[in-house]
Amino acid sequence: MSQRHSDGSLDEKLLESHFHSELRLDAKGNPVSGLPIVRGSLRVRDNAAFQPDVPGPLPPSSKDTEPRTVILSTQSAAALKMGTEQLIPRNLAVSSKAKAPARHQSFGAAMLSKEAARRDPRLVTAPSFSQDDMDVGPGRMLIRNLRNQSYRAAMKGLEAPGSQVGPVHLSPKLQALAEESSQPPARCPAKNKRTLGRKRAHKGSFKDDPRFYQEIRERGLNTSQESDDDLLDEPSSPQGTQKVAAPIVVQNYRAPQVTWSQLPEVVESGLLDTLPAEERKRQEAIFEILTSEFSYQHSLGVLVAEFLQSKELRATMTQTEHHHLFSNILDVLSASQKFFEDLERRHKAQVCVEDISDILEEHAERHFHPYVIYCSNEVYQQRVLQKLTSSSAAFREALRDREKQPACGGLPMLSFLILPMQRVTRLPLLTDTLCLKTQGHPERYKAASRALKAISKLVRQCNEGAHKMERTEQMYTLHTQLDFSKVKSLPLISASRWLLKRGELFVVEEAGIFRKLTSRPTCYLFLFNDVLVVTKKKSEDSFTVQDYAQADHIQVQKLEASELPLLAGSNRSSCVPHPFQVTLLHNSEGRQEKILLSSDSASDRARWIVALTHNERQQQGPTNKGDLPQVEVTKAYLAKQVDEITLQQADVVLILQQEDGWLYGERLRDGEMGWFPEDFARCITNQVAVEGNVRRMERLRVETDV
Repeated sequence: MSQRHSDGSLDEKLLESHFHSELRLDAKGNPVSGLPIVRGSLRVRDNAAFQPDVPGPLPPSSKDTEPRTVILSTQSAAALKMGTEQLIPRNLAVSSKAKAPARHQSFGAAMLSKEAARRDPRLVTAPSFSQDDMDVGPGRMLIRNLRNQSYRAAMKGLEAPGSQVGPVHLSPKLQALAEESSQPPARCPAKNKRTLGRKRAHKGSFKDDPRFYQEIRERGLNTSQESDDDLLDEPSSPQGTQKVAAPIVVQNYRAPQVTWSQLPEVVESGLLDTLPAEERKRQEAIFEILTSEFSYQHSLGVLVAEFLQSKELRATMTQTEHHHLFSNILDVLSASQKFFEDLERRHKAQVCVEDISDILEEHAERHFHPYVIYCSNEVYQQRVLQKLTSSSAAFREALRDREKQPACGGLPMLSFLILPMQRVTRLPLLTDTLCLKTQGHPERYKAASRALKAISKLVRQCNEGAHKMERTEQMYTLHTQLDFSKVKSLPLISASRWLLKRGELFVVEEAGIFRKLTSRPTCYLFLFNDVLVVTKKKSEDSFTVQDYAQADHIQVQKLEASELPLLAGSNRSSCVPHPFQVTLLHNSEGRQEKILLSSDSASDRARWIVALTHNERQQQGPTNKGDLPQVEVTKAYLAKQVDEITLQQADVVLILQQEDGWLYGERLRDGEMGWFPEDFARCITNQVAVEGNVRRMERLRVETDV
């Protein structure tokens, strides 16, 4: 065979040389005489060009050295029958003029491989490969087909040989309830600052792919000493096992899509190389208010487009019900758009924004009044929604169809309706974070403090508006339902009176005012902030007043079933599981009256006792709130009874009492108290976060006079 050095025939020659060498053939294609062919040789010499220098092979065993008769494929019966055209494995053949290499190979590497082949024909090029497909094993051996393994296995394969990497110990996290079948993985709260990519520009704008406001949690809501952004400036442990006092993280929350440090204009300006850490954190806080407002505005737009303007949904209700359900949401959306436009204009004018406190203050005082109107309508909104959901099949079907639309992201309409209340209650916390980041600059701190007071005043007006509308309507309704014909009349309607709790209870002893009632009598209590009214229920909207007493003239005693006396020779404790006694020290007739009552559950009894001792607890001195357990709300809860509290996602509540699956606590942001199911929250176990919550609560109430 003649020797050719052209590049076009080199691969054919090398392949032919490799084929003859492996099969022990001479130049004419016949087996070498006197040398048995061993099939195991192919395994030994596979990828010989990439094997490290190792000692010579071990002496073959007696089994391997036994001569065997080998029939070549070209001499087999099938070959003789079918002719000379054969099917051979594809990896044993290579095109002499390939259009494109399977893997990228540099020009230098290609020239070296050709030169090596010319010098030694026994060195043939292996099939095209990339180091992406290889891994470094023990002794620096290359292991093939790593890319075919899973991502987890691939990442393990990249560890250095013999390295022992221990588990990363993280601080306890607040786990979220599984609202859906699958939850997104929780983000690690402590990352090395290089992994965040300060200088990694985010391609495009934060407006390209807006997220639902229901699904994000602003970093400014963190109440611990350090936010996620602060942790990035701490040096990471060389071993990677450093414990970090991380803020509480809820799994179903997601951080905003892009940070200020990742913006292309910020990266290209070179500010990150010279900007102090505290100023960078302040810029992140400012930018987060901007991006979260855009997400909020996006979600409001979905509410308007998919629900408010839906003709199918409107056809299932009256015009009044439609107005109560959506109220002035268009005005709220307009206010949000103006607010975002001013923030974005400031952001575009300056890469490093000077301040936005003036924008916050101006909009809170002049443009956010639609929030007060919307929150004041909350009681009517909830009532209409409950009525339509329970009584209108057409509404339920139309609502289900609208919620299945892709634009809604699988979220219910209720999550969109409560967005204005959720946003307006988060703004004070985001502004407070801005205050903390400007403490080193007196003028900026004063401006941020003014903005915080203006926004807190707005929130207080929203709460008062909602309470005022609810209480006023409630008192007028009860005035028509209560019949005072059997006792001295009581002027019920008063601007300073509101309902704390109402409900039906069993009367254990048939004595006093209940002596003429049936064998298992009941009474219906209406507890106001200043008076207790004891009634007998005649119908769903009619009650006969039996007695009443001022709240200051009431005593409550919790009893156990074993403490009840035997009446009429029977064990009454068997049918009175949760008794308690109410004493009217000065009733409507000016005398003392005792009523032994029983509730259906331990939680109901606890809720009545808490409500009946409302004034007594208010007169007690303040407790050390740093010792109280805290929970973070994982999904919104709408109050169904007057002694319950409405909560938004990410609210922090100080727990005062726990009973039978219910929690009674004080909402951190405004001091509102009430009951809610424990399934809607998870305990905060991080002591750093607990202490930060208490400090923030005390600071907010001093700064804003809440």
